[in-house]
Amino acid sequence: KKTKIHIVETGQKINIEKDLYFDILWPNSETIINENAINNNSLVCKMVYKNFSCIFTGDIEKVAEEAILQQYKNSNKLKATILKVAHHGSKSSSSEKFLNIVKPEIALIGVGKNNTFGHPNEGVLKRIEKEGIKIYRTDLNGEITIRVNKKEKMWINKMLK
Repeated sequence: KKTKIHIVETGQKINIEKDLYFDILWPNSETIINENAINNNSLVCKMVYKNFSCIFTGDIEKVAEEAILQQYKNSNKLKATILKVAHHGSKSSSSEKFLNIVKPEIALIGVGKNNTFGHPNEGVLKRIEKEGIKIYRTDLNGEITIRVNKKEKMWINKMLK
């Protein structure tokens, strides 16, 4: 189908248009994680539009979160308005330390209703709530759409109320 494929890794920036780009935060080919490699080396990127940002965390677990925290420890690169919670809210992700550094206002959890994995994990939900972060979940809210205008006003629409 001649689809153009870009292989990306840490440090790259993909410009979409004026004021809109993606920073590739992970994976890092110099520090591949062997433990649960498919999940822990999944793509983590930060979408930035003016002062609005969203981190997409793929299926990373605590070991990858720690590597990412170490890599960006001397920067403000991980701070984001919205965090797409890793691995459907699995107990292996969203450590307190990671949440403290990202400091999102909103957490999005993509998860199926009555899934056999028990996602999202109750401990993860408690950690997120403890930080005062507003949670939206696809199992409870349906499809979630976020719109941001040029004045950086944000709207969140839920399919289910």
